[in-house]
Order: sequence, then structure tokens, then C-alpha cells
Amino acid sequence: MSQDEAVEHKLPVRTLVAASIGNAIEWYDWTIYTAFSVYFASAFFPGEWALINTLATFALAFFFRPLGGWMLGRFADLRGRKTAMLVTISLMAGGSLIIGILPTFESIGWLASILLILARIGQGLSLGGEVSNASAYLAEIAPPSRRGRYSSFFYISTGAALLIASLLGFLLTSVLSEDQLTSYGWRIPFIVGGVLGLVGMWLRRTLTETEQYEENKTKAKALKSPLMMTLREHPKAVGQLIGFSMLSTLCYYTFFSALTPFAVKNRDADATDVFLALSIATALFIALQYPMGAVSDRYGRKPQLLVWSAATAILIVPLSSLVRPGLGGLLVVFCVGVGLYTAMTSIAPAIMSELFPTELRGLGIGAWYNLTVAVFGGTAPLVIQAFAEFGIATGFFWYIAVGAVIAFFVIRTLPETRATELR
Repeated sequence: MSQDEAVEHKLPVRTLVAASIGNAIEWYDWTIYTAFSVYFASAFFPGEWALINTLATFALAFFFRPLGGWMLGRFADLRGRKTAMLVTISLMAGGSLIIGILPTFESIGWLASILLILARIGQGLSLGGEVSNASAYLAEIAPPSRRGRYSSFFYISTGAALLIASLLGFLLTSVLSEDQLTSYGWRIPFIVGGVLGLVGMWLRRTLTETEQYEENKTKAKALKSPLMMTLREHPKAVGQLIGFSMLSTLCYYTFFSALTPFAVKNRDADATDVFLALSIATALFIALQYPMGAVSDRYGRKPQLLVWSAATAILIVPLSSLVRPGLGGLLVVFCVGVGLYTAMTSIAPAIMSELFPTELRGLGIGAWYNLTVAVFGGTAPLVIQAFAEFGIATGFFWYIAVGAVIAFFVIRTLPETRATELR
């Protein structure tokens, strides 16, 4: 039994919530973009390609995530995790508020499209830095034998924000007509996101820098070409991060974003049923985070990740057949898929942080995780829509299954890091 287990341990809940809330707001904003895209697409783009162009803008913003991860990750390694996290949450909240009040294409023409794209680029830069820096912060403040538990707060708060997003979708689709949603209703969740961002900034002001950052900041400043150093000195870690992040990204954007417009537009599911099923699954997602983090602290990270990737490979295609009208099938799809996904999300900050030394942690996670997300996550709603347009909707789910098989073999190469000290 380790020393920190020998005495009663009290979780610093306020600190964990403050560190995690930025990521929650980031994901809230990105989720409502895809969830409400069917309603506001025509506000910014003309013609029958409006939805495709709106989803392409979603994908474009993702390709600024690696740049944001590199810039803000390095900034965090040099200037501190807290300072970097305040920057990222400010960018995200500002972008959300701008989208919520933008004039439409009918009012100002293509300028509306350009301003939407610029707001999304700012959010892309922001999210690129947020995930890596919040992950590093949580991992660095955690006792070694409780890193899984601490990491679980990352997606507890994220799940809470996603639940707000899905419940807001459920509420708005219940009380507003489709014409009202298309006219003005879609603006409401974006403005709410801006307000939540201000709350997050207020909470984060009390955070202190981690001891590990303070002890290693001089070493970080002395590094030359740190991005190339991750490839030169830690190539296996980079490959492993890309391998399991690919599947994690596909799972997230499938269940929390892409399935909503897909089910409504291509499988004729009722929007209210979809949002209700997603809301119930998101509550399950939140409830499972801490127990799964605790399981990883007790039995190890690697077995948990292997079960997640193997089960996803086997079940994802059969689950896709249940995406159809009716609440029952939708509940099964969302709850099974999201429930399995918690095996990864509960320990994601721990797994990523354990791959790199402190002086490279922000940059290492920021650059390579976000590059993976840009390639596989940013294109997910667009790819699922493209498969549907060509009449092979199930093709996307086979795509995920292949990604799960690849992730399974990558995860097998990971060392077991339960209860180890961070480098």
C-alpha cells in the first residue's frame, strides 16, 4: 500500500472542477455546433449544399487544433498550465458568443460565412490547447495511485456540459417549431455557451501552478526544437498517442455529435427522441467516469483500454442498425456506445500525460493529439453525411470498426503505468 493510500485521502473537488470546467465548456460549444447545424446551416450558406458547407466549416476548424495545441501547449510548458487554460477558455467563450449574435447570409452575404469560419478557427485554436493543458494539470496534481480518479473529473465536467447541451436541445425542439429553431432558436445555446465561459474563467482564477511545472520550467525553456524532440526522442509515445486517440475521437464525434443530425436527416428519427436518448446516455456517461477511473487505479489502464477497443470493434456495426425511428433503439445505441467509451475517457488525461516528460507534456499532447483529432474527428460528421449521400450509410460504422481494431493492437504496446510517478 502506497503512502497516499495509507491515510484517508480527501479529493480537492473545487480544484478538480476548476481545472476541468474549461474543457467542459469547450466540448459544449463544439457539440451544439453539430447538434444544431441542421437548423442554422441556411443562415450562413445558401442553397442545397448549406449543411455540407456548415459541416465543412466544422472540419476546417479542426485543422487549426494542431496549431493551437502546438502554440498553447508550448506556452503552457513555458508559462504555466493555469495561464494557458485562462487563455483557451477566453477564446472559446468569445467564439461562441460571436456565433450566437452573427448576422445571417441574407443580411450581409458571404461576410456572414467568413465571420462564422473565423469564429470557428478561434475555437479550434482554443480547443487545441485546452485538452492538453487541462490533462497535464490534472495528472500533475494527482497522487500516483489516484491519477485515474483525478483524471475522471476531466470528463465528469465535460459530460455535465454535454448533458446541458443535449437537454437544451431536447427543450428547444420540444417548445419551438422547426421554423422558430431555424429563425432564432439555434442562437440560444451559443449565447449560453458564452455565459458559461465567464463562469469558467471566474473559477479558474483561483488555481495554482503544479509543482511539477515549477520544477521543470527551466528545463522546458532550455529545449531546442521541442516538437522535433518528441519525434526524435519519443517516437513510440507519439505513435501510441495517435493510435488510441484515433478511436477515441471517432467514438466521441459519432455518439455526441454526428449521430444526431444523421439520425434525424437520414434515418427519419424524431429529433426529440434523439436528444432524449442522448441526454440519458450522457447521464450514464457522467455516472461511470469516477468508478472507471478508480478501476484503472486498482487493476491497470491497459486492460481497460483493451476491453474498450475490442468491444467497440465487435459491436459498432450491429448497433448502427438500431439508428431508426423509436426511442428504444436509440437508447440502446447511445447507452451501449457511450458506456463503453467511458473506459477510455475516464483515464484519458492520465494515459496521455504518462507518455511524455513534464517539460514536453503540454506540447507533446497538444500537437499530436490534436493532429489526430483534426484528421479523424473534424471530418467525422462530414464523412458520415457523405456515406449517407452515396447510399452506404453503414460504411461509416465499418470505418469505426477498422479504427477500433487498429487501436486494439496499438494499446497492446503500451506499458502499464498504474501507480507510477510522472517523469
